[in-house]
Amino acid sequence: MASPGFGKRSAPDQQPRSKADFGHLGAREAAIAWYVDRLPDGADISIKTLARELPAYGQQAVATALRNLSAAGHLRRFREPLCGADDTVRWVQRTYFSRTQRPDAWWQSMVRGESTEEEAAEGGGGTEERAYRAMAQLAHQVPQLTLSENACRELAPYAAEWLRRGASEDRLLRGIGQIVPKVVHSPFAFVQAKLIRELPPELPAPRQGVRTMECSVCHAPGEPAALPGGLCRPCRSQPYVPEERGLAADVVRGKAARIRYDMRERELAQP
Repeated sequence: MASPGFGKRSAPDQQPRSKADFGHLGAREAAIAWYVDRLPDGADISIKTLARELPAYGQQAVATALRNLSAAGHLRRFREPLCGADDTVRWVQRTYFSRTQRPDAWWQSMVRGESTEEEAAEGGGGTEERAYRAMAQLAHQVPQLTLSENACRELAPYAAEWLRRGASEDRLLRGIGQIVPKVVHSPFAFVQAKLIRELPPELPAPRQGVRTMECSVCHAPGEPAALPGGLCRPCRSQPYVPEERGLAADVVRGKAARIRYDMRERELAQP
């Protein structure tokens, strides 16, 4: 285990384990990912410790594998404040690991204090689709609100704003579906007016600087947009260096024979 506050942290909202979790990775990266995924939170997953616990891979191989896992969206490093019992604050380094492959936008949302799949979806399409489903569910649950498919689509942007402001789908349905008159002459206008009138307040802006992303290789701090794949520009451009495994046996024998031959030639050349 790492020192208190440091070490591995499991990323939120992960899918259940399956045999295909790391099938897109190379054999070495997949093996290390399977091992790290099963470690408890707070475990030491530094390069030296992993190389000691996984004798099949040296430190250089582990470092390269962690770099590749970061680029593949499974790993990010952050610095976060840790409050002690005496109200003192110290900064700790935490490595978040996700067996579910995540895009850069998802990791950026963690820096802002958010971690929902919908916010990381391209163009907010996930939130709009959830809002449409909520409106369609409302039409089936409340008989007075006979909304058509087109009406649900037109109301979805209003409902999506509720979701973006932190409301759950259940809260959205309760807020709109309660206290409905027995007869609603215009269900679309009724729901639209209620969505606008009872819109929840905006969430407070996240505190800046509470969590800082670092390069997964050199630990240089930076804005998430400047660390695609969790890597700074120098580390992204770093060429791959294969692990040194020594010379082949036949090459060693050939070099040794050459050295012995040269030594004999020098001895014969001496007067």
